Amino acid sequence: MYRGCTALLASGPSPSRVIESVATILEYSIESTIEAWYERVKRNKKLTAVSMSREQRVGHILKILLDLVHRLRSFKSLGSSELVSAAAEEDGRFRREQGYSAAMMVEESRMLQASIFETLQKHLASIDFSILLNAVMTIADEVDAQLSQAMDSYMEESLLEATPA
Repeated sequence: MYRGCTALLASGPSPSRVIESVATILEYSIESTIEAWYERVKRNKKLTAVSMSREQRVGHILKILLDLVHRLRSFKSLGSSELVSAAAEEDGRFRREQGYSAAMMVEESRMLQASIFETLQKHLASIDFSILLNAVMTIADEVDAQLSQAMDSYMEESLLEATPA
């Protein structure tokens, strides 16, 4: 037997693993997820070309993440459009008013997904792997659904601006 294996066996049983739902992990990691997202945004020259305060830039993310946690706990099927995110709709209007392009909104959404998945990576030891794939698919589906809702309100805002008074 290898020495490394002997040392592992001699150290006794491994400590029990605390298993938590993906929703719970995201919920208690909201602040760090927002901070990771904000750090990504700050490094993006296209996004930071639009001048905003930190609060204006991140204000909607808390609500978006809470909507995501709700979706994970609701067990709605993938592709479901039953849940509407008021935060996403508000974000689309606000980003349009601030001068964002549609591509900038997509980039912010992509960064949000990366930040969420980074959070899960940090807590991998606490996740039940039998539900992980479904949770990841739900996260991607929900973030995309929220982006779609934001884009709809963004486009409505654009149409209102284009309509003669």
